[in-house]
This record gives sequence, structure tokens and C-alpha cells, in this order.
Amino acid sequence: MADLTEDEALQRAIQGDAEAFSFLYEKYVNKIFSYIYYRTGSTTDAEDLTARVFQRALGRIDRYTQKGVPFSAWLYRIAHNLVANWHRDNSRRQEVALDDQINLVMSGDQPEHQVVDYQEVEKLIEVIQRLTPERQQLVILKFVQQLSNAEIAVIMSKSEGAIKSLYHRTLIELRIKIKEILEQE
Repeated sequence: MADLTEDEALQRAIQGDAEAFSFLYEKYVNKIFSYIYYRTGSTTDAEDLTARVFQRALGRIDRYTQKGVPFSAWLYRIAHNLVANWHRDNSRRQEVALDDQINLVMSGDQPEHQVVDYQEVEKLIEVIQRLTPERQQLVILKFVQQLSNAEIAVIMSKSEGAIKSLYHRTLIELRIKIKEILEQE
């Protein structure tokens, strides 16, 4: 399977080849997990939602039609919809799971540096979670997934110009929100 292109694997998966779908899963599982993790802030929920993304994709792969949009865009859309449902169902404030905190503390030599880094990351995630879901998605796709504006435009079903404009407005909003948090300290 290693010599397959993504398009070949996708065609085989559409025809019911489980091994070809497995190839696609391996290629995208970490990216989808990362995207979901940054939208939820929870390893446990991200694992669950990632599994559901691929279950849904597998269940609907036979209906997938190539329209010049990358397969990854389809996966991100599924992930986006599941995360939106998750947020709706869990409207209370999400806390970082205990296992995430333990992994952070156990992963290095200097816990005092990790605590400071963790607090900064926690504040940044808090600021990002105050953004609209559309802006959260943009920030994660741009900075975590490191996708281009063109790739983000496909995933979010917008023009590249609209993404650039949204990106500019989002950075301004982030700057304001970060300033507000720093003034509160």
C-alpha cells in the first residue's frame, strides 16, 4: 500500500477496499486529532471525536464524490460538524482533563518551566475558545495544522480572499482579547 497515491487509495476505498481506507486513516488521523484537540481542549474527547470522524467517513466513503476538493477537506468538514455538535451538547466550560495535566508534568526535566508554559498555553486556549467557532477553526487550521490560505478556503467553503480577510480580523480580535487578559492580571 505504501506505493499508492492518495487518489488511488481513495478510489479503492470508495470501492470498499478496507486496506486502502486504512492507508487514508494513517495519513490523516494525527492531523484530525490535533484539530479536534485544539477545538475541545480534551485528549479524551478528541480521541472519541476523531474515532467518530473516521467511522462516519468509512460509513459514507461509498457516497464520496471527487469534486476537485481534497479528501482531507471532507474529513475536516466532518470533524468541524462533530465538534460543533460536541460544543452544543457540552455548553458548560470545558476543563483540561487530568490525564492531560499529568502528561504535561511528566514529559520533561524542569517542571517549573512546564508550569509557566502550561499556564501560557492555557491562557491562549482560553482566548481562542472565546472566538466564534469559525474563527477558532481558522486559527487552528492556520497555526496548528499549518495549512495555506488556499487549503483553508477549501475546508471552510470560502474564497481565499474571504479567508485572508477573516484571518486579518481574527488576529485583531485575538490581540484585543489577549490585551484584556493581561490587563486583568
